[in-house]
Amino acid sequence: MNENLTAIAKDNMVRISPTKLTILVNGIVNMKVSSAINQLKFSSKRVSGTILKVLNAAVANAENNKQLDIDKLFVKEAFVGKSLRMKRWRPRAKGRAASIIKPFSKVTIVVEERTEINKENK
Repeated sequence: MNENLTAIAKDNMVRISPTKLTILVNGIVNMKVSSAINQLKFSSKRVSGTILKVLNAAVANAENNKQLDIDKLFVKEAFVGKSLRMKRWRPRAKGRAASIIKPFSKVTIVVEERTEINKENK
């Protein structure tokens, strides 16, 4: 992996379970950045706006910090991990309580500048 052609963006506190987030994030891997942005804009999932912000941050990092061409950017990797879990209690019958787990996730998006030759090989 050539470090000069990649840029990374992360968000460590996304309020959704990692399982639900993985489905959305895996849909944009190996897509051109413009196609991935369109897919996230028109997605009906609640968290797609947050993922769009992370993707735009990765594009901005590529443009400003690495001086990469935006038109040649592809989503190389996008992965999800677990973050903290808020624990809450819900009252139940006869003085009992049931636990409620509110999970958070971490998301990382890596974009890479590819030429047409590399695209055909993959």
